[in-house]
Amino acid sequence: MQPDARPSGAFEVTHRMVLGLALPMTFGFLTIPLLGITDTAVAGRLGDPSMLAGLAIGAVLFDLIFGSFNFLRASTTALVAQAWGREDRAEQEAVFWRALATSVVCGVAIVLLSPLLLASGLWVMSPDTATAAATSEWFMIRMLSVPAGLANFVILGYLLGRGQARIGLFLQVLINSINIVLTVTLGLTLGYGIEGIAVATAVSEVIGTVAGLYVVLKPFRTRNPLDVPGTFAREKLRALFALNGDILIRTFVLIGAFFVLTRIGSSFGPVTLAANAVLMNFFMIAGFWLDGLANAAETIIGRSIGAAHRPAFERGIWLTGIWSAVLAGFITLLVLAIGHPLIDFLTTVHEVRVVAYEHLPWAALTAVSGFLAFHMDGVYIGATWSHAMRNRMLMAFAGYCLALALLVPSLGNHGLWMSLNIFLILRGVLLLMRLPSLRAGLFRPAPAI
Repeated sequence: MQPDARPSGAFEVTHRMVLGLALPMTFGFLTIPLLGITDTAVAGRLGDPSMLAGLAIGAVLFDLIFGSFNFLRASTTALVAQAWGREDRAEQEAVFWRALATSVVCGVAIVLLSPLLLASGLWVMSPDTATAAATSEWFMIRMLSVPAGLANFVILGYLLGRGQARIGLFLQVLINSINIVLTVTLGLTLGYGIEGIAVATAVSEVIGTVAGLYVVLKPFRTRNPLDVPGTFAREKLRALFALNGDILIRTFVLIGAFFVLTRIGSSFGPVTLAANAVLMNFFMIAGFWLDGLANAAETIIGRSIGAAHRPAFERGIWLTGIWSAVLAGFITLLVLAIGHPLIDFLTTVHEVRVVAYEHLPWAALTAVSGFLAFHMDGVYIGATWSHAMRNRMLMAFAGYCLALALLVPSLGNHGLWMSLNIFLILRGVLLLMRLPSLRAGLFRPAPAI
C-alpha cells in the first residue's frame, strides 16, 4: 500500500499563523466603536439635542440595512480561501469579480430605495419633527456611499480569503482614520453639522474603495472580468447566491434576536432599558474581538478544504478554538474586573448605574457563552456549510424564544440576560454537534494501490 501523497497545496497551521490572521482584524474592528464615539461626540457638541437623537436613529436604521449585507464579506472570504487552497488563481479573481458585481447591483438598489427605507424607518421610530429632519439629512447623504461600502466588504473578504489580514487592517484603519478626521473637520471646525458627519463617512468609504481596488487589482492578470474564465458562469452565480442567501437569513435571525431583547427590555422601563444598552456594549466589544479569530478560522478552513489537506483542517479547528476560548475567558475576567468603572464612564445616571452593576455578570458571561458560536460560524463559513449554519441558527432561535417565555416572567431582566446566554450557548453547541457528520464527507483516503 502506498502512503497518501501530500497535496500540492498543503500547509502547516501554527499558533503564529492563527494569531497573524486574527490580531490584525481584531485591531481593525476595534476602530469601529471609536468611530461611533467620535460621531456621537461631534453631534453632541452641535448645541441641538435633536441632532444627536437624529444621528442615533439614523445610525440604527443604516446599520440594520447595511449590516445585513455582511454576507458579501463572509462568502467572498470562504470562496477565495478555497480557491487559494487549490492554487487556482483564475477562480480567485473570478470570485472577486462575481462578488463585486453583486455588491454594485445591491448598492445601487439600496440607493434607489433609500427614500422608502427612510420613510419606513421614521414610521417605526416615530421621532419628533426636529429629530426626524436631522435623521433625514444624515441618512440620505450616508446612503449615497452604500455601493462603496458594499464594495469594501468584498475587498476585505478577498484579502482575508488570501490570508492578507495586515492589508485588510491597513484599509480598515485608513477608512476609519479619514472618517474621524473629516468628521471633526466638517462637522465642528467648518460648521457643517450633521451633514458634515455624513459627508465625512461617505468620502472615507469612497477613498477606502479606491485604495482597496488598487491593492487588489494590481496583481491581477487582467482588469477585465470578462477575460477571466467562468466569471459569470450560471452555476457559479447560482452557488454564490445560495451561499449568500443562507448567510443573509442567518444574519436576519441574529438581528431579530437582539431586537427581541431590546423590545422585551423596554417593557421593564427606561432605566432598565438604558442599563441593558450600556451592558450590550461589553458584548459588542467581545464580539469584535472574537470575530478576528472567526475570520482566521474562515481562511484556514477554506484553504485547507481547497487544498484537500485534512491535517490543516483539523489543526485549524483546534487552534482557532483554543485561542477563542482563551480570549473569551480573558474578556470575561476583564469585564468583571473593570466593569464598574466602565459603566460609570458610559453613563452618569445613578439609577442606570445601579441596575447595570446588578446585571454586569450576565454581560461579562456572554464572551464565554458565545465564543463557540463565533468559532463555529468561522468554521462553517470557511467550509461553505451555509445550509447547516442557517438551520442551526433557526433551531437556536427557537430555543431562545422558549427560554424567554419560561424565564422572563419569573426572573425579569435577569431572565432576559439568562436567555441571551442560553441562545449563544445553543448556537455553538448545535453547530458543534453537526460538525462530525459534515466533516466525514470532506476528506476521503487515497485508494490503495
